[in-house]
Amino acid sequence: MLPKSIHPSLEPQPKTLHTKPTLTSLTSLLKPRFAPQNPHAWILFSVLFIQILLLCNFRSFPTSIPTPLPAATVHHSSQTLDQCASGKVFVYDLPQPFNYEILQNCDNLNPWSSRCDALSNHGFGRSAAALAGIVPDDLLPAWHWTDQFVTEIIFHDRLLNHRCRVMEPESATAFYVPFYAGLAVGKYLWLNSTAEERDRHCNMILRWVMDQPFFKRSNGWDHFITMGRITWDFRRSRDRDWGSSCIHKPGIRNVTRLLIERNPWDYFDVGVPYPTGFHPRSKSDVTHWQNFVRARHRNALFCFAGAPRRAFRDDFRGVLLSQCRDSGESCRTVNCTGTRCSNGTSAILETFLDSDFCLQPRGDSFTRRSIFDCMVAGSIPVFFWRRTAYVQYEWFLPREPGSYSVYIDHNAVRNGTVTVKNVLEKFTKEEVRQMREKVIEYIPRLIYANAKEGLEGMKDAFDVAIEGVFKRFEKQEQPQFHKWK
Repeated sequence: MLPKSIHPSLEPQPKTLHTKPTLTSLTSLLKPRFAPQNPHAWILFSVLFIQILLLCNFRSFPTSIPTPLPAATVHHSSQTLDQCASGKVFVYDLPQPFNYEILQNCDNLNPWSSRCDALSNHGFGRSAAALAGIVPDDLLPAWHWTDQFVTEIIFHDRLLNHRCRVMEPESATAFYVPFYAGLAVGKYLWLNSTAEERDRHCNMILRWVMDQPFFKRSNGWDHFITMGRITWDFRRSRDRDWGSSCIHKPGIRNVTRLLIERNPWDYFDVGVPYPTGFHPRSKSDVTHWQNFVRARHRNALFCFAGAPRRAFRDDFRGVLLSQCRDSGESCRTVNCTGTRCSNGTSAILETFLDSDFCLQPRGDSFTRRSIFDCMVAGSIPVFFWRRTAYVQYEWFLPREPGSYSVYIDHNAVRNGTVTVKNVLEKFTKEEVRQMREKVIEYIPRLIYANAKEGLEGMKDAFDVAIEGVFKRFEKQEQPQFHKWK
């Protein structure tokens, strides 16, 4: 308890009447109080001196001190709160066997060779030094040999630094499960692995996440996950069939899944762009690249990068390669037999940069990474199946397919009713220019930036995906939306 009096000068004094006090009387009054022998005077002088010193130094400080925030720190300024009006995300801190230990065992993720180089640099892979002379010199550091199956790493890294990440699950509107499902199952896809081996990691993570209170609260409806392969790698129906059965398991039924290829008939599957080799460090990197591809002189009408599938009956790729050869200088090809085009080559990028159109037949499944390599190079994609893009990447591509692409039915090409060259030659230069401009406009939405907090003033594929997740969860909370158990 504080004493009633902490300084003699604050004690009540006898009331004395003064008429017109003089300077002499004031001096005589104050002199004993500020005499050097008075200990209280030294205290007062010391306090005044310290205050004057602090005031002088404070005026020399900058008005704000930019301090880098660690990944686990979330700072909410008023501007950040406005940016997070659509949602806030909580990232589960999973046991390490579900993500970090998978990366640490990168030598064993592939039955044939190490995956360590492909998964390095936060999933971007090795720097693409071989592109020197093909891309502008100042953009060369933004190019990597990026693997197509690394979205799990990219999304996890970005979400740890997301401006709307919260550390308290009570305040979250979305919950991210950073399980590297695609990397975990990859080593078991090509060997004579048992169904139990292919499902082991998935079974473990579902037991863990289903035991979490916030998963139980929503039955998974406000949870999402990145699965870095095509959906069909996780949809095994019978033990002897291909892949994992992860998506068919009860615990993941209501969880939104971000995949590089979705099942168009599954509401919870969302298609996100395949990673390309271009990872801009800033908005200026993107605009520089857009200007570069816009000004590029293209001397070929169309091109095809790929390899025939001779094991397939009536191989459509073989038909396209034959038409390309018959088109002479109008068409350029890149032979991707075997692993020649694994994670991209300088020949692919250069061919796309030199061509007005790029042919995009289905790959081993309906989609292929080449779609995005082509568009990032400013080339106009030509599709032969609507499922290759139009019902896959609605959040990322223009709503009007004809504004940025050409569709030619594969049956008409196969039976000889039309040739690719004849169809493409009918487009005027102005029509080609307009389609290319639309492709270039959408480049930011097709790439994953090499910037932990994203590109200031510009949304990349990651930003579009997370914004879409927030909107989806908001819609699910509306009274008219029916949720099943």
